Amino acid sequence: MRTLVLNAGYEPLAVVSFKRALVLVMNEKATVIERLDEDPVWGTTQVYDRPAVIILTRYVRIPGARSVPVTRRGVLRRDGHHCAYCGKSASTIDHVLPRSRGGKDTWDNLVACCLRCNNVKGDRTPQEMSWTLRLVPDVPRGSQWSVRGTERADPQWEPYLELAA
Repeated sequence: MRTLVLNAGYEPLAVVSFKRALVLVMNEKATVIERLDEDPVWGTTQVYDRPAVIILTRYVRIPGARSVPVTRRGVLRRDGHHCAYCGKSASTIDHVLPRSRGGKDTWDNLVACCLRCNNVKGDRTPQEMSWTLRLVPDVPRGSQWSVRGTERADPQWEPYLELAA
C-alpha cells in the first residue's frame, strides 16, 4: 500500500509506504487528508486511519528538485519504448553522439533504440548513416517525472498530481 506525500504548499513530493506515512503522522510532521476505507491501525494510545494522501505540516525545500536524473528506464519510458530510428519496439538505449566521440549520458543525447538499429549504427552518428530521428530527445517534463514513485500512480491521487502540473 502506497501513500502520496504533499509538501505544505500542496506540491507532490514523493510516494512512500503507508508505514512511513503513518510514522510521519504519528510524529505530527504530517496530516492525513485522504483515508482508505480499510481497517485502522491501532497504536498504543490512539487509533490511526490508513493514509492514502498526507500533507506535511512544514514546507520542505528540495534543492534541485526540477532536475530529473537520467536512467535507462527513464529514457525508454520517455520515448514510449519505441525505437527513435525505425519505430519498432525498443529494448536498449543509444547515444546519438557516441561516447567514443565525446557524447555524454544526457537526456538530449540518449534515445530508446531497438537492438538491430543499435548494432547497425554502432559507433557512428545518425547523419553518417543517413538516418533521421523520429523524435527530438529532450529532458522530460511534468509532475510524473518530478515526483518519485508516481510511475504507478493511484487514480485517487490524480487531483493532487494535477495541482503540481
